Amino acid sequence: MKAVVLLSGGLDSATVLAIAKSEGRICCALSFAYGQRHGIELDAARRVAEAIGVDEHVVFPMDLRLFGGSALTGDIEVPKDVADAPGIPVTYVPARNTIFLSLALGYAETREAREIWIGVNAIDFSGYPDCRPEFLDAFQRVIVTGTRSGVEHSEPRLIAPLVTMSKADIIRRGTALGVDYSITHSCYDPDVDGFACGHCDSCILRKRGFEEAGVLDPTHYANN
Repeated sequence: MKAVVLLSGGLDSATVLAIAKSEGRICCALSFAYGQRHGIELDAARRVAEAIGVDEHVVFPMDLRLFGGSALTGDIEVPKDVADAPGIPVTYVPARNTIFLSLALGYAETREAREIWIGVNAIDFSGYPDCRPEFLDAFQRVIVTGTRSGVEHSEPRLIAPLVTMSKADIIRRGTALGVDYSITHSCYDPDVDGFACGHCDSCILRKRGFEEAGVLDPTHYANN
C-alpha cells in the first residue's frame, strides 16, 4: 500500500515514517519549505528520508512569512522556558496543518496513495489546536466529501499513530524500530551552528521525553 508521510525532520515525523515502513507501506515523504525560521529541519528531513528509506521525497516551497502571525514565520521572539503554559503559544503557525494536509491530499491523489500519515500528538503537544483528534476527524470528512478519491473510495485515510502517545512512548517505539534520533531536529530557535537552544517548548518536551523513556538524548544543545 502506498502512503504519503508528512516529514518535518523532527522526532515525531521520523518515528511515523519508521512505523509506516515497518507496516509495509511504500512511502512518499512530503516536507515543506514554508518560510520557517531556519532550514535546519529540512536538512534533517532529507537525512531521515534517506536513512529510513522512501520511494520519493518532495519538498514543497511556499512562504507563510507573507502572513506572519507566528514566532516561526514572523518577527516574534520564540518563548523560552515556558513549556506547559496555558493557551495557544505564539509558535502556533496559523492553519499550518490544514494547509499541509490539503497539499498532502493533492499529492496523495496524484500518486494514488491510500493513506496520509502525520505525526500529530495530542498529549505531549504545545497547545496547538490542529494536533487534536477532533481536527483529524474533521479533515477526514473533507477528504470524503471534497475529493474524487474520497467520493469514490473514501480514501486516503488519515493515519496518526502517535496521537495518544506520550513523548516517552514515541521515543521508545522509534528506538525499537531503529530510528537514529541524532539526525532529527526539533528546536524552534537553534543557534548559528545549528545547536538546539534547549529552552523552547519543543526542546523541553524532547528532553523530557528522552529522560522519561530512559533513552540517552543524542541532541546537541547549545548550552552543552
